[in-house]
Amino acid sequence: TTGTFQFESDGMQTYLKSLKPDKFEDLIAMNALYRPGPMEYIPQFIARKHGKEAIRYDLPAMEEYLKDTYGICVYQEQVMLLSQKLANFTKGEADVLRKAMGKKQKEVLDKMKDKFIEGCRKNNHDERIAEKIWKDWEAFAQYAFNKSHSTCYSLVAYHTAYLKANYPAEYMAAVLTHSQNSLDSVTYFIDEARKMGIAVLGPHVNESGMYFEVNEKGEIRFGLGAIKGAGEAAVEDIIKERDAHGHYKNIFEFAKRIGGKAVNKKTFECLALSGAFDCFTDFHRRQYMAAKEGDIPLTEKVIRYAAKLQQEQASAQASLFGGSTGTEMPLPRIDPIEPFSEIEKLQFEKEVVGVYISGHPLDNYEFIINTFVTTQMTELNNVEALQGKDCKLVGIVSSMEERRTKNGNPFGRVTLEDYSGGFTFTMFGNDWIQRKNFCIPGLHLFIEGSVQKNTWGDQSLEFKIRNITLLNEVAEKRVNGLAVRINGHEDLFTVKELDKLDKILKKHSGKAFFKLGINYPGEKPVDESPTRNRTVKPSHALITELKKFPADVGIITDKNEIRWLSDKSNKPGGSTPKVGTNSSTFVLESIEQETINI
Repeated sequence: TTGTFQFESDGMQTYLKSLKPDKFEDLIAMNALYRPGPMEYIPQFIARKHGKEAIRYDLPAMEEYLKDTYGICVYQEQVMLLSQKLANFTKGEADVLRKAMGKKQKEVLDKMKDKFIEGCRKNNHDERIAEKIWKDWEAFAQYAFNKSHSTCYSLVAYHTAYLKANYPAEYMAAVLTHSQNSLDSVTYFIDEARKMGIAVLGPHVNESGMYFEVNEKGEIRFGLGAIKGAGEAAVEDIIKERDAHGHYKNIFEFAKRIGGKAVNKKTFECLALSGAFDCFTDFHRRQYMAAKEGDIPLTEKVIRYAAKLQQEQASAQASLFGGSTGTEMPLPRIDPIEPFSEIEKLQFEKEVVGVYISGHPLDNYEFIINTFVTTQMTELNNVEALQGKDCKLVGIVSSMEERRTKNGNPFGRVTLEDYSGGFTFTMFGNDWIQRKNFCIPGLHLFIEGSVQKNTWGDQSLEFKIRNITLLNEVAEKRVNGLAVRINGHEDLFTVKELDKLDKILKKHSGKAFFKLGINYPGEKPVDESPTRNRTVKPSHALITELKKFPADVGIITDKNEIRWLSDKSNKPGGSTPKVGTNSSTFVLESIEQETINI
């Protein structure tokens, strides 16, 4: 129910999974119960629905109005109806009771209590039970909810859930458009879409609209309107021209058709850096921004080309005979240059769109994340749940601020982001002085710490950093080696395969050792590997290549443990990796063995 109305919080999702709602009334009740106060009745409500707890009524007459909520009083309307049935209240008196409960008008309630008890007595209801019912209602008054209000909310919630279930791409595109002013929300819902198996792609001059839209393949495209610096007028012109005369064939034809009034140099650069021109495969993003020494970038050449074309056309129209010269202007020469690195490309995407689109800078550290990381950044917002847990996190420094206390002592705030979102750490005194060199925006960090009580003030809980390491140094410091485990018949892993493996290991030579275990069913481990004396440099690239073999890949940690990386650890569609769930641990009996029998 992520992205649906009212039912998307983690707590609500947990309760809904237990409730397994099968009728509309269940949704109405959950909407009313999921608030401070009535939340304590939710486990009882769920237990009664599934027959794990008996449904009880203080009086048999109450069943008519409490049956839908399994004997639990949830709504104001139930109190109104029961006061009429049990104690002969008029509709007007029942409404006065509702108002008095809602506004906690004690004097009015005290007067109405006598009338209620007397009315129950006249209807032959036990006075003692009537007293209990009134006492329950007084407690209920603190959180009484209006059923008609909850019903409206639940209907909208049902509609949104229906749309998400039956038109998932279109619905998530609408949710993203609605949330596009909040980058945290956009990141969150992009991740949700990818978990649903829906690709979320960057801007595209031949596919994107103004906002998030679904293309013919059922993929979600970023809108051109999401690109900072592109300009709304320019985007409208691009879409209008494309709708009128078809897709743009190349960057020069694009410039020719659009002209230079709305789409200026800044717009070109922002479109290029966002990836909106990636569909023109003749050129890569860096060529729009840079060129060889003595030359000018592609963006300037494109703009000059379009301007000259327009000038020629204007000249031809103004001539005595009209018409053109009949010769087509040659395209400018574009020399090849090195493209942006993956990190540079992603950083520019973040700069002009606000989020990483084609990947994430942490993707290259996937094996470190799956091996060592136990906690995500956003989990630090609930420190109570992390008490007693040793936390290991990774993140990119997105911002840093250094200030001084009233006493003149230095302190700093640094915000780190991972796949889940961001968290801001505050460090004082020596902690800040010793660690501020790690807090430079753009650095990738590995952080270890735990939740502790403050030593000052109200001694509330806070996350305390114990150690910071540059993320690209973690493999060198924490990984002793890599292990490959081959199980099954020898036909699965031939000598040819071993030779191929040896070439890969040579390519990734380093200081960490490599261990190979080959197990054939019913036979002793075989040691025929030419890799037995190899040493390697553990990296995402090496592990990606090793995973192509019919074998298991494991990280040997600095504690001489093997943590096997499941194939499922790869993030489907770029979604958030599930920290701490993708590996198992196996302690090596003897790390010095040339071949490990695993």
